[in-house]
Amino acid sequence: MQILLNEVQYYKNFDELARDVLEMAKESMPDRLIYLTSLTKQQQIILKLSESHPDIRIHEGMEIEVNETVCNRIDFVNNTPLVLEDMSLETNLDNLRAALVAANINSYLGIPIILSNGDTFGTLCAVHTDAMIINKKCVTMLQRIAKLFSYYLDLERLAYRDSLTGLYNRQFLYKYFEEISTTGGALLFLDLDGFKKINDLYGHDTGDLVLREVALRLESFVQTHHGFAVRLGGDEFIVNLVDISNREDIRALADMLLSRLSSWDTQLEAFNLSVSIGIVLYPPEENNNLKVLLKNADNALYRAKANGKNSYQFF
Repeated sequence: MQILLNEVQYYKNFDELARDVLEMAKESMPDRLIYLTSLTKQQQIILKLSESHPDIRIHEGMEIEVNETVCNRIDFVNNTPLVLEDMSLETNLDNLRAALVAANINSYLGIPIILSNGDTFGTLCAVHTDAMIINKKCVTMLQRIAKLFSYYLDLERLAYRDSLTGLYNRQFLYKYFEEISTTGGALLFLDLDGFKKINDLYGHDTGDLVLREVALRLESFVQTHHGFAVRLGGDEFIVNLVDISNREDIRALADMLLSRLSSWDTQLEAFNLSVSIGIVLYPPEENNNLKVLLKNADNALYRAKANGKNSYQFF
């Protein structure tokens, strides 16, 4: 599950650690511009640069469509660095040629930053305007630095992730509304129907498997819609949809969630496992009190369950 850029700003000493990483990498490759990125399925974000470079046209906070980046060519599955000493000779980069010329980059080293659970965080990169030899010892050193940085990321993300499902937890949700949320949206409070029977009959191990599967389906859902998913605890989840206020659009998304969480294999089908959803809208640029929003969404959820479950209600 991908790390939101919003999450990173909560990490203790992230800026300081990022600077240390870049300085250590710079000692190995002093003639290169070194930078850290984060990657999602849609974008690459330039997080930190070792220094501003007058001839290389990338900057902190820069967002690039992931298909237009060299970093997207890294083998993240096998955690293998990408070494391109003279990018002008790489015919497989022809579709990126205009972007490379615009950035004025012709030598590239990209080190994947992989978390302990196999998720991709981003890259540690070293670039130059000219074709340059890339020493194997330098590659190994940057790999070690990236690995140490991934250990730090693992420790920090534990504070904002649910240990069972990997979704965001209640602490992240509160932080988001206290410190980040400036756009309006919709808070969807989800509660599984029939889950208690599964725990009672098959035990908590099977129940945990169901919760993980629900989390995967919610994560897939929010990756294609602007928002994030949270496990509050037990079989209660939150889907926060950002910058959406049209009720018809929200109804369509709620219908999608009902469909995704009501189709199961034959063993679970007998329990009529489904989901009930309470929905509350909140306006932009206001101090939205999360406790009030959750209370209102829970009220709507109660009415959805009272109306026969496997349904949703607006507050």
